[in-house]
Amino acid sequence: MSMNKKNVNSYIAIGIILLIIPLILGLLANVLSTYDPYETDPLIRLKSPNSEHIMGTDDLGRDVFTRTLYGIRISLYIGFMVTFFSLIIGVVVGTVSAFYPWTSRILMRLVDGIMAFPTIILAISLAGILGSGTKNIIIALSISYFPMIARITKNATLEVLGMEYIESAIALGKNDLYIIFNYILPNIASRVMVQVTFTFAMAILNESILSFLGVGIKVPTPSLGGMVNDGRNYISTAPWIITFPGLIISWIVLSLNMIGDGMRDALDPRCKNRG
Repeated sequence: MSMNKKNVNSYIAIGIILLIIPLILGLLANVLSTYDPYETDPLIRLKSPNSEHIMGTDDLGRDVFTRTLYGIRISLYIGFMVTFFSLIIGVVVGTVSAFYPWTSRILMRLVDGIMAFPTIILAISLAGILGSGTKNIIIALSISYFPMIARITKNATLEVLGMEYIESAIALGKNDLYIIFNYILPNIASRVMVQVTFTFAMAILNESILSFLGVGIKVPTPSLGGMVNDGRNYISTAPWIITFPGLIISWIVLSLNMIGDGMRDALDPRCKNRG
Protein backbone atom coordinates (compact mmCIF):
# COMPACT_ATOMS: atom_id res chain seq x y z
CA MET A 1 0.00 0.00 0.00
CA SER A 2 1.37 3.40 -0.98
CA MET A 3 1.96 5.97 1.72
CA ASN A 4 0.24 9.33 1.64
CA LYS A 5 2.22 12.45 0.79
CA LYS A 6 2.87 13.44 4.40
CA ASN A 7 4.18 10.00 5.32
CA VAL A 8 6.35 9.90 2.19
CA ASN A 9 8.02 13.21 3.08
CA SER A 10 8.61 12.02 6.65
CA TYR A 11 10.05 8.74 5.39
CA ILE A 12 12.51 10.55 3.11
CA ALA A 13 13.45 13.00 5.89
CA ILE A 14 14.19 10.17 8.34
CA GLY A 15 16.32 8.42 5.72
CA ILE A 16 18.31 11.60 5.08
CA ILE A 17 18.88 12.17 8.80
CA LEU A 18 20.02 8.58 9.26
CA LEU A 19 22.44 8.96 6.35
CA ILE A 20 23.86 12.26 7.60
CA ILE A 21 24.96 10.70 10.90
CA PRO A 22 27.49 8.19 9.44
CA LEU A 23 28.50 10.82 6.87
CA ILE A 24 29.51 13.19 9.67
CA LEU A 25 31.25 10.39 11.56
CA GLY A 26 33.30 9.52 8.49
CA LEU A 27 34.22 13.11 7.65
CA LEU A 28 35.26 13.84 11.25
CA ALA A 29 37.12 10.56 11.77
CA ASN A 30 40.43 12.23 12.57
CA VAL A 31 38.68 14.60 15.01
CA LEU A 32 36.53 12.04 16.83
CA SER A 33 39.43 9.68 17.46
CA THR A 34 43.06 10.30 18.35
CA TYR A 35 44.16 6.75 17.52
CA ASP A 36 45.93 5.76 14.33
CA PRO A 37 43.73 3.29 12.37
CA TYR A 38 46.87 1.42 11.27
CA GLU A 39 48.70 1.33 14.61
CA THR A 40 48.99 -2.13 16.11
CA ASP A 41 49.65 -3.04 19.76
CA PRO A 42 49.85 -6.77 20.60
CA LEU A 43 49.61 -5.93 24.30
CA ILE A 44 45.99 -4.82 23.99
CA ARG A 45 44.75 -7.21 21.29
CA LEU A 46 41.16 -8.46 21.56
CA LYS A 47 40.31 -6.08 24.41
CA SER A 48 36.58 -5.77 25.02
CA PRO A 49 34.95 -2.30 24.85
CA ASN A 50 36.16 -0.05 27.67
CA SER A 51 36.68 3.60 28.52
CA GLU A 52 39.83 3.87 26.38
CA HIS A 53 38.57 1.82 23.44
CA ILE A 54 34.80 2.22 23.33
CA MET A 55 34.41 -0.45 20.64
CA GLY A 56 37.29 -2.61 21.83
CA THR A 57 40.36 -3.67 19.85
CA ASP A 58 40.89 -6.25 17.12
CA ASP A 59 43.28 -9.17 16.82
CA LEU A 60 46.21 -6.83 16.12
CA GLY A 61 45.41 -4.39 18.91
CA ARG A 62 43.96 -1.73 16.61
CA ASP A 63 41.15 0.48 17.87
CA VAL A 64 37.88 -0.78 16.36
CA PHE A 65 36.09 2.56 16.78
CA THR A 66 38.82 4.40 14.85
CA ARG A 67 38.92 1.84 12.07
CA THR A 68 35.13 1.90 11.84
CA LEU A 69 35.16 5.68 11.37
CA TYR A 70 37.74 5.48 8.60
CA GLY A 71 35.92 2.49 7.14
CA ILE A 72 32.77 4.61 6.86
CA ARG A 73 34.77 7.21 4.94
CA ILE A 74 36.10 4.60 2.50
CA SER A 75 32.69 2.96 2.00
CA LEU A 76 30.87 6.24 1.36
CA TYR A 77 33.60 7.40 -1.02
CA ILE A 78 33.41 4.20 -3.05
CA GLY A 79 29.61 4.27 -2.99
CA PHE A 80 29.58 7.87 -4.24
CA MET A 81 32.14 7.28 -7.00
CA VAL A 82 30.42 4.11 -8.21
CA THR A 83 27.08 5.90 -8.26
CA PHE A 84 28.57 8.91 -10.06
CA PHE A 85 30.19 6.88 -12.84
CA SER A 86 27.22 4.53 -13.15
CA LEU A 87 24.93 7.56 -13.48
CA ILE A 88 27.04 9.28 -16.12
CA ILE A 89 27.58 6.15 -18.23
CA GLY A 90 24.03 4.91 -17.77
CA VAL A 91 22.40 8.22 -18.70
CA VAL A 92 24.61 8.66 -21.77
CA VAL A 93 24.02 5.11 -23.00
CA GLY A 94 20.28 5.20 -22.26
CA THR A 95 19.69 8.63 -23.79
CA VAL A 96 21.73 7.97 -26.93
CA SER A 97 20.10 4.59 -27.56
CA ALA A 98 16.63 6.13 -27.25
CA PHE A 99 17.38 9.34 -29.17
CA TYR A 100 19.22 7.54 -31.97
CA PRO A 101 17.42 4.21 -32.57
CA TRP A 102 20.20 2.91 -34.84
CA THR A 103 22.56 2.80 -31.83
CA SER A 104 20.11 0.84 -29.69
CA ARG A 105 20.93 -2.50 -31.27
CA ILE A 106 24.57 -2.21 -30.21
CA LEU A 107 24.29 -0.37 -26.88
CA MET A 108 21.30 -2.24 -25.52
CA ARG A 109 22.75 -5.61 -26.48
CA LEU A 110 25.81 -4.65 -24.45
CA VAL A 111 23.57 -3.66 -21.56
CA ASP A 112 21.55 -6.87 -21.83
CA GLY A 113 24.74 -8.92 -21.92
CA ILE A 114 26.00 -7.36 -18.69
CA MET A 115 22.61 -7.64 -17.00
CA ALA A 116 22.51 -11.35 -17.84
CA PHE A 117 25.00 -11.94 -15.03
CA PRO A 118 24.03 -11.54 -11.36
CA THR A 119 25.47 -8.21 -10.24
CA ILE A 120 27.55 -9.50 -7.34
CA ILE A 121 28.95 -12.41 -9.42
CA LEU A 122 29.97 -9.98 -12.16
CA ALA A 123 31.52 -7.61 -9.61
CA ILE A 124 33.50 -10.44 -7.99
CA SER A 125 34.72 -11.63 -11.39
CA LEU A 126 35.80 -8.15 -12.49
CA ALA A 127 37.45 -7.46 -9.14
CA GLY A 128 39.30 -10.76 -9.43
CA ILE A 129 40.54 -9.82 -12.92
CA LEU A 130 41.41 -6.19 -12.15
CA GLY A 131 42.79 -6.89 -8.69
CA SER A 132 42.01 -5.40 -5.29
CA GLY A 133 42.22 -1.71 -4.46
CA THR A 134 39.89 1.28 -4.35
CA LYS A 135 40.26 2.23 -8.03
CA ASN A 136 39.62 -1.28 -9.32
CA ILE A 137 36.63 -1.80 -7.04
CA ILE A 138 35.08 1.43 -8.34
CA ILE A 139 35.60 0.28 -11.93
CA ALA A 140 34.21 -3.20 -11.27
CA LEU A 141 31.09 -1.97 -9.49
CA SER A 142 30.47 0.84 -11.99
CA ILE A 143 30.46 -1.67 -14.87
CA SER A 144 28.08 -3.85 -12.87
CA TYR A 145 25.58 -1.10 -12.06
CA PHE A 146 25.37 1.26 -15.02
CA PRO A 147 23.18 -1.09 -17.13
CA MET A 148 20.15 -0.71 -14.84
CA ILE A 149 20.39 3.08 -14.99
CA ALA A 150 20.83 2.87 -18.77
CA ARG A 151 17.71 0.74 -19.14
CA ILE A 152 15.60 3.06 -16.97
CA THR A 153 16.97 6.12 -18.80
CA LYS A 154 16.13 4.67 -22.20
CA ASN A 155 12.55 3.79 -21.25
CA ALA A 156 11.96 7.20 -19.66
CA THR A 157 13.50 8.98 -22.66
CA LEU A 158 11.28 7.10 -25.10
CA GLU A 159 8.22 8.27 -23.15
CA VAL A 160 9.37 11.90 -23.25
CA LEU A 161 10.19 11.73 -26.97
CA GLY A 162 6.54 11.01 -27.63
CA MET A 163 5.43 14.32 -26.10
CA GLU A 164 4.19 17.19 -28.27
CA TYR A 165 6.72 19.70 -26.94
CA ILE A 166 9.54 17.55 -28.31
CA GLU A 167 7.97 17.66 -31.76
CA SER A 168 7.60 21.42 -31.41
CA ALA A 169 11.27 21.80 -30.47
CA ILE A 170 12.31 19.75 -33.49
CA ALA A 171 10.02 21.81 -35.73
CA LEU A 172 11.67 24.99 -34.41
CA GLY A 173 15.04 23.66 -35.47
CA LYS A 174 16.50 23.01 -32.02
CA ASN A 175 19.58 20.78 -32.18
CA ASP A 176 19.81 17.40 -30.50
CA LEU A 177 21.97 18.51 -27.57
CA TYR A 178 19.61 21.38 -26.82
CA ILE A 179 16.64 19.01 -26.76
CA ILE A 180 18.46 16.45 -24.61
CA PHE A 181 19.66 18.93 -21.96
CA ASN A 182 16.59 21.16 -21.89
CA TYR A 183 13.73 18.73 -22.43
CA ILE A 184 14.85 15.12 -22.00
CA LEU A 185 17.09 15.14 -18.91
CA PRO A 186 14.93 17.46 -16.73
CA ASN A 187 11.90 15.26 -17.35
CA ILE A 188 13.56 11.93 -16.61
CA ALA A 189 15.70 13.10 -13.68
CA SER A 190 13.23 12.10 -10.95
CA ARG A 191 12.91 8.52 -12.19
CA VAL A 192 16.64 8.11 -12.62
CA MET A 193 17.39 9.53 -9.14
CA VAL A 194 15.26 6.85 -7.51
CA GLN A 195 17.49 4.20 -9.06
CA VAL A 196 20.56 6.22 -8.07
CA THR A 197 19.75 5.91 -4.35
CA PHE A 198 19.41 2.13 -4.65
CA THR A 199 22.65 1.99 -6.65
CA PHE A 200 24.43 3.90 -3.89
CA ALA A 201 23.13 1.46 -1.26
CA MET A 202 24.03 -1.64 -3.27
CA ALA A 203 27.47 -0.26 -4.14
CA ILE A 204 28.28 0.12 -0.43
CA LEU A 205 26.88 -3.32 0.38
CA ASN A 206 28.74 -5.03 -2.44
CA GLU A 207 31.99 -3.21 -1.67
CA SER A 208 31.69 -4.69 1.80
CA ILE A 209 31.07 -8.13 0.30
CA LEU A 210 34.12 -7.82 -1.98
CA SER A 211 36.30 -6.72 0.93
CA PHE A 212 34.90 -9.56 3.02
CA LEU A 213 35.87 -12.02 0.29
CA GLY A 214 39.37 -10.58 0.07
CA VAL A 215 39.08 -9.01 -3.42
CA GLY A 216 38.13 -5.55 -2.22
CA ILE A 217 40.09 -2.90 -0.37
CA LYS A 218 43.72 -3.80 0.22
CA VAL A 219 44.76 -4.50 3.79
CA PRO A 220 45.54 -2.84 6.12
CA THR A 221 43.32 -0.02 4.78
CA PRO A 222 40.24 0.03 7.03
CA SER A 223 37.01 -0.93 5.27
CA LEU A 224 33.77 -2.07 6.86
CA GLY A 225 33.66 -5.31 4.89
CA GLY A 226 37.31 -5.99 5.59
CA MET A 227 36.74 -5.51 9.31
CA VAL A 228 33.88 -8.00 9.23
CA ASN A 229 36.21 -10.43 7.47
CA ASP A 230 38.92 -9.82 10.08
CA GLY A 231 36.53 -10.53 12.90
CA ARG A 232 34.87 -13.69 11.62
CA ASN A 233 37.51 -15.90 13.23
CA TYR A 234 36.85 -14.25 16.60
CA ILE A 235 33.06 -14.05 16.50
CA SER A 236 32.72 -16.15 19.67
CA THR A 237 35.60 -14.61 21.64
CA ALA A 238 35.56 -11.00 20.38
CA PRO A 239 32.18 -10.34 18.71
CA TRP A 240 32.65 -6.56 18.85
CA ILE A 241 35.13 -6.73 15.94
CA ILE A 242 32.41 -7.87 13.57
CA THR A 243 29.35 -6.35 15.27
CA PHE A 244 30.06 -2.62 15.02
CA PRO A 245 31.13 -2.43 11.34
CA GLY A 246 28.29 -4.80 10.46
CA LEU A 247 25.76 -2.53 12.14
CA ILE A 248 27.15 0.52 10.36
CA ILE A 249 26.81 -1.21 6.97
CA SER A 250 23.19 -2.05 7.79
CA TRP A 251 22.57 1.52 9.00
CA ILE A 252 23.87 3.13 5.79
CA VAL A 253 22.07 0.72 3.47
CA LEU A 254 18.82 1.11 5.42
CA SER A 255 18.95 4.92 5.24
CA LEU A 256 19.58 4.91 1.48
CA ASN A 257 16.79 2.40 0.90
CA MET A 258 14.41 4.56 2.93
CA ILE A 259 15.27 7.56 0.76
CA GLY A 260 14.82 5.52 -2.40
CA ASP A 261 11.51 3.99 -1.27
CA GLY A 262 10.24 7.42 -0.29
CA MET A 263 11.20 8.96 -3.64
CA ARG A 264 9.58 6.07 -5.50
CA ASP A 265 6.32 6.51 -3.60
CA ALA A 266 6.51 10.27 -4.12
CA LEU A 267 6.41 9.63 -7.88
CA ASP A 268 3.47 7.23 -7.53
CA PRO A 269 0.32 8.93 -8.94
CA ARG A 270 -1.79 7.21 -6.27
CA CYS A 271 0.34 8.90 -3.61
CA LYS A 272 0.07 12.31 -5.25
CA ASN A 273 -3.70 12.16 -5.11
CA ARG A 274 -3.66 11.69 -1.34
CA GLY A 275 -3.49 14.38 1.28
